[in-house]
Amino acid sequence: MQNNAVGKILFTREQIEQRAHEIGQQISRDYEGEEIYLVGTLRGAVMWMADMMKNIINDTEIDFIVASSYGSGTSTSGVVKIKKDLDGDIYGKNVIIVEDIVDTGTTLKHLKAHLADRNPKSIKICTLLDKPSRRLVEMEADYVGFSIDNLFVIGYGLDYDQKYRNLPYISYLEG
Repeated sequence: MQNNAVGKILFTREQIEQRAHEIGQQISRDYEGEEIYLVGTLRGAVMWMADMMKNIINDTEIDFIVASSYGSGTSTSGVVKIKKDLDGDIYGKNVIIVEDIVDTGTTLKHLKAHLADRNPKSIKICTLLDKPSRRLVEMEADYVGFSIDNLFVIGYGLDYDQKYRNLPYISYLEG
């Protein structure tokens, strides 16, 4: 994306915080009386996970994993790599994978299978953004912040070549 510019704001900080509140409360209800093990996908999901987990009342452990099918830029490579695995044991635990965006579903399908091999009690998916029109594999998130069209989005943890993650809102690249 040569000569790209930030487009209009798709979701404001306030809209994102409201969805984080709603989803955190829903997770609390769904797992009433149970502990939760949140697995954040680095780096993009950090802001979403931090805001969403503030609204979960259950005892919650957190961990992080790095799985990627993106090279440099905007297109997927199709090859999924685990670059950093979990530090903790998820055996018998209620795992919620926290994603920034579900696009083709390829990375998430691989990640879910990778974690399922460790015999957690359950695995669910929570994503800030969902692009169902781009799905290449059967994969649905259990908790979705917002569904979007096929735009290359940035901000609130999402990047383009490691830039724009710090924007407090979600926008897209033009150009």
